[in-house]
Amino acid sequence: MPKTPVAILGLGIMGGGMASRLLAAQFALSVYNRNPARARPFADAGAFVAGSPAEAAARSEIILSMVADDDASRSVWLGEDGALRKLPPGRLLIECSTLSGGWIRELAAAASQRGCDFLDAPVTGSKAQAASGELRFLVGGPEHTLQRARPVLQAMGREIIHFGATGSGVLMKLINNFLCGVQAASLAEAMALVSAGGLERAKALDILTTGAPGSPMVKSLSSRAEARDFTPNFELRLMAKDLRYSNAESERIRNTGLQTVPGAIQIFEQATAAGFGEKDISAVIEFLANARARRTGTE
Repeated sequence: MPKTPVAILGLGIMGGGMASRLLAAQFALSVYNRNPARARPFADAGAFVAGSPAEAAARSEIILSMVADDDASRSVWLGEDGALRKLPPGRLLIECSTLSGGWIRELAAAASQRGCDFLDAPVTGSKAQAASGELRFLVGGPEHTLQRARPVLQAMGREIIHFGATGSGVLMKLINNFLCGVQAASLAEAMALVSAGGLERAKALDILTTGAPGSPMVKSLSSRAEARDFTPNFELRLMAKDLRYSNAESERIRNTGLQTVPGAIQIFEQATAAGFGEKDISAVIEFLANARARRTGTE
C-alpha cells in the first residue's frame, strides 16, 4: 500500500538526517527549508521541495518540524505562509524540536482549533543517530495519536517512549538537555582549573573520563575537544537556549528555577558572544581555555 505522505520542515543537522531516513523508507516526502540550497540534495533523492511550509503541509498527512527554537517553530507553523494557516482538519502535526513548554502548549491548542492532531516528540541523539535512524523519540500526546505516527517515527528512530499528556515529551527533553548542559559547563570549568593549576592535561583527562565523573557526555566532549574537532553535532548556541527553556519550565512547575543552571547559561552565552556559537558544544572547553589565556596574556 502507498505510504502516508509526510512533510519535514527544517533540514538542519537533525532534520536533514531524518528526511534521508524517510526517503530510504520510501515515504512520499515533501521538504521545506528556509535556505533553499540545503533542500536541493533532497530533490535529487526524490523529495518534493516546497516553496513554503504551507505548500509542504498541503501535500502531506503528517507534518514534522525540526527547527532551532520557539521563534523558528512559530514561523513555520503560524507565519504568513505557515503550515497550520490553511491546513484541513484531520492532519497530524509532530513537533520534534527542543522548544519551551509554553510554546508547545500554545501550538497544541492552535492545532486543536483547526481539528488537527498533535504530538510533541523531541529526540535524543545527534547528527550520527539522525543519519542512521537511531534516534529516540520522547513523546507527549494521546496514545491513539501516537499509534497513527508510529510508522513514520519508526523509520527514523530505534525507540519511541511515550511519557504521557501533551508537553510531557518536551519536558523530558528539557530535563535531559539541562543535565547535559550542566555537565558540559562543569567539564569546561574543570579543564580550565587543570590548566590554571599546572596539571598535565592528558593525565587529568584520564582521571576524569575513566573515573566516577566519566559519563558518556564527558567522554564524548573530552574526545572532541582534544582532537580540536568542533564540527557541529550540536551547536553550542542551542545549549544556552535549551538551558533557558529548562529553567523557565522549572519555574512554572516548581515555582523555582534550577539552581545549577544560571552559571551554565552564562558560560554558554559568553561562548556564543565570543564566536563559538556555531561550533560543536565541545568548543565550550576551548572557549574557557582561551578566556583564561587572554586574561593571563599567555594566548
